[in-house]
Amino acid sequence: MIRLPHHHTTLVTGATQGLGRALALDLAARGGTVLLHGRDADRLAAVADDVRAVGAGGEVRAYLADLSDLDQVAELAARVTDAEPRLDALVHNAVVGGGPNPLDRELSAQGHELRLAVNHLAPYALTRGLLPLLTASAPARVVNVASMGQEALDLDDLMFEEEYEGLRAYCRSKLALIMATFALGEELAGTGVTVNALHPAHLMDTEGVRAYGLTPLVGVEEGVRPTVRLVVGPERAGVTGRYFDRFADVRAHEQAYDPEARRRLMALTDRWVGVAAPGA
Repeated sequence: MIRLPHHHTTLVTGATQGLGRALALDLAARGGTVLLHGRDADRLAAVADDVRAVGAGGEVRAYLADLSDLDQVAELAARVTDAEPRLDALVHNAVVGGGPNPLDRELSAQGHELRLAVNHLAPYALTRGLLPLLTASAPARVVNVASMGQEALDLDDLMFEEEYEGLRAYCRSKLALIMATFALGEELAGTGVTVNALHPAHLMDTEGVRAYGLTPLVGVEEGVRPTVRLVVGPERAGVTGRYFDRFADVRAHEQAYDPEARRRLMALTDRWVGVAAPGA
């Protein structure tokens, strides 16, 4: 097991259940400081107690925010920046899956399609908000928990207003997250901050998988190992702008490598999350 110094700090979003909780427990057992994000105060407090119980010297702090609201995402970034002396790793694990009623198109607080908002816009906005702290802590790593389930984006209908279906929306949002990974990897080259995405395991035993009516095939522990490798593995130091299927460096959906598609997606993403255009 790779041991971490007590000051090594990782923020895990969606840490109150599933992969996020298991990942937080693993990192705490290695000795690192773990920052837990969740949107339910009671569940967040309970997980914080569990993580403290296995901790090997690092600290545990909890941050409450609803990532379907970009205002709360910005507030979360500000609170972490104000309170934390460093941030060595940021793991975007929070997710909205296909949902129990996949034909119901849901919206975020800002009126964006919910799965795109939580699975793509929120992690991008949070990374942007925490970049000064990540850069000051460099070398630092951003890990985006994506999926092998990827569907081409309709760049003329990114909010999926036509022929909506929840699992397809999820797959589109995960491809958008991977495309943002590649864009940020290029942008941040040389800063000491790396950005990578991975599919951690197929059909883990999580609430999202069960809610859609799918049968889990593996426990969340199967997803922890490849995720931790990207967070702290020495062999991944300096690797950036890549997509991994568990431990393998593989190609994502072909649209992720289309520069024009990525440019169009990121231009809209920047506008929606309030990032100023270059030269503005």
